[in-house]
Amino acid sequence: QVQLVESGGGLVQAGGSLRLSCAASGRTSSSYAMGWFRQAPGKERAFVAAISGSGENTRYADSVKGRFHISRDNAKDTVYLQMNSLKLEDTAVYYCAAPKFSSYRGYAPISNYEYDYWGQGTQVTVSS
Repeated sequence: QVQLVESGGGLVQAGGSLRLSCAASGRTSSSYAMGWFRQAPGKERAFVAAISGSGENTRYADSVKGRFHISRDNAKDTVYLQMNSLKLEDTAVYYCAAPKFSSYRGYAPISNYEYDYWGQGTQVTVSS
């Protein structure tokens, strides 16, 4: 069974930075895309960033482009989300996710319906 465990969330002032980590276990993660999503209070879960299995393809939500950076270390089965220039509206629970299958090279889906495995989430709170 695939397990995903996020870490690195916390409280940060606006303009600050945080790095989230997602450790995967249960299969060889390098063959599979990984994604980050977030859910703010009262809102639906939203796509943040995705990275393909080998890391050559990345995709970002418009709201985080130029501020967030997704990367992965397949030797450690870990995906990272570097978040810079944080804004109040970035406050949310952040989830990492992985699909059950790898459709093609460069596959980095942005829809939550394409993801089958989810972590428990980590809270990111940005204060003024």
